[in-house]
Amino acid sequence: MARLHRLKVLDLSFNSFSGEVPSWFVFLHQLQFLSLRNNSFTGSLLSSFSNISKIETLDLAINSFDGQIPKEIGSVEYLRNLNLYGNNLIGSIPPSLTNASRLETLDLSRNLLQGNISEGIGNLHNLNFLSIQDNHLTGSIPFTIFNISKIKVLAFTKNSLSGDLPNGLCNDLTILKELYLSYNKLHGRMPTSLSNCSQLQMLSLSYNEFDGPIHSEIGKLSNLLELYLGYNHFTWIIPLELGNLVNLMELDMGYNQISGSIRNLIKFEELLLEINSFSGSLPMEIFNISGLKVIALTSNNLSGTFPTNMCSILPNIEKLFLNNLANIDGTIPHSISNCSKLTHLELSENKLTGLIPNSLGYLTHLQFLNVEENNLNSDSSLSFLTSLTNCRTWMS
Repeated sequence: MARLHRLKVLDLSFNSFSGEVPSWFVFLHQLQFLSLRNNSFTGSLLSSFSNISKIETLDLAINSFDGQIPKEIGSVEYLRNLNLYGNNLIGSIPPSLTNASRLETLDLSRNLLQGNISEGIGNLHNLNFLSIQDNHLTGSIPFTIFNISKIKVLAFTKNSLSGDLPNGLCNDLTILKELYLSYNKLHGRMPTSLSNCSQLQMLSLSYNEFDGPIHSEIGKLSNLLELYLGYNHFTWIIPLELGNLVNLMELDMGYNQISGSIRNLIKFEELLLEINSFSGSLPMEIFNISGLKVIALTSNNLSGTFPTNMCSILPNIEKLFLNNLANIDGTIPHSISNCSKLTHLELSENKLTGLIPNSLGYLTHLQFLNVEENNLNSDSSLSFLTSLTNCRTWMS
């Protein structure tokens, strides 16, 4: 192989190669594309990779490389795509990497990287994909990142990043489609400039320490498909403008301090509003959203009864978490048997009365059933349980 001096493309991905990378790789001076993805290569990354001066794509993802990212990688003039995802790399991100000004995609996720993100990362003006998820990064997110106008995907989930987000976060990110910031220590208010990210399809801010209201400007993100704001300290009410997000499929606002009534719901697949301070009547419109797969309203101050046709228009529902709702009474409707795809049914800690319907036996996919701490009765045999062969947890 070392004699193939004119070789431009070498793809050894998805094999079972192991051991250290052969040193003769660095003599392939004409190489433009090198992929060793999905193998079992070990050892430190070769600083001599920088000797492959014409390399444009270097994909070493999903191996067992260790040691630090060599600082020489920043001097590879034509490098456009660098993927080091899923290795055991340690140390900090070398500041010299910000000299690779032609970089378009940079993925350093799922490693053991530490330290701060260099302010110089904002010099990578051609980046359209930046992912440094699932590492041990600390400090704040450099505001210079939010000046990279070509960026489409920005992902820092599962680190220990702190600080506020800039008020002008989206002023230059007009083509940003995906923003992943969950599982960090970010705090402060949600920037109102988010509405300028008009192409945004995915916004994930969950598991942080954000507070304050969810601004009405979020209703301008008409392309949004998934919105994750759970496990923060958001307060006030759900803005009416959320109803403008007609393409939204998944909404997670659970584990906050949001209050008011649940209203203006649209065609979700997942609706997660558990452990908040919602009050008022159980929103009947949720039982008319035919595409719903998951409903979670646990631990809110809702009142009312379940509709008699509760599952007639929920053919795709898989998980129902309607427990600890303070003032939910009435009976479990027999129509619940129409939710034939249910795997989880949680109705505990309510004020339900009457018989536990034997029609529950038609829910053959059920794995978890909890109706404890109600005022329910049943026939002594509980014969429907014999049909629930997949049910591993039953509480009554």
